[in-house]
Amino acid sequence: MCLISAGALTARAQVVPSATRQQLSLTAGGLGSLFQPDYAGSLIAQTSPNHLYGVGAYVDVKFNRWVQLEGEARWLRFNEYLDISEDNYLIGPRLPIHHFRLLRATPYAKVLFGMGKMNFEYNYAYGHFTDIAYGGGVDIQATKRISIRAFDFEYQQWPNWVGGTLSPYGGSVGIGYKFF
Repeated sequence: MCLISAGALTARAQVVPSATRQQLSLTAGGLGSLFQPDYAGSLIAQTSPNHLYGVGAYVDVKFNRWVQLEGEARWLRFNEYLDISEDNYLIGPRLPIHHFRLLRATPYAKVLFGMGKMNFEYNYAYGHFTDIAYGGGVDIQATKRISIRAFDFEYQQWPNWVGGTLSPYGGSVGIGYKFF
């Protein structure tokens, strides 16, 4: 009887224990964006009469439930006012707020750091500037591999911009593919 009891204690179920389950995942996707560039010329931070449209790409790396990293690149090159455009290259932590199982939705918050590139009016100059982005959004799991970035909002600060601080803001939507 003791031998059977000892065997039962050391036996495991066929399911991998949840504490040791692989958590690492990588999702990459594309974005469509609409941004207010906060610049209309003359080296003065001001509301532009045109919103910039653009495309972008993102990569989310999930190490575990609470440790996640997001990188994104965005090229805002359409609907330019006086040839003014902006690009962003950002990376930073991403924090899931909650997972709604019924809706298969996960709202998240993020703070990204990197570089913003601006093309000034009439193509007379361009510059690279520090870019800090505060934002959040909602990802919806459509299938096991496909996710919809239903909404992603960012408020950016370019603290060392030529005329002071620039504060572009905007939103994006997209679709992603989970590789593993």
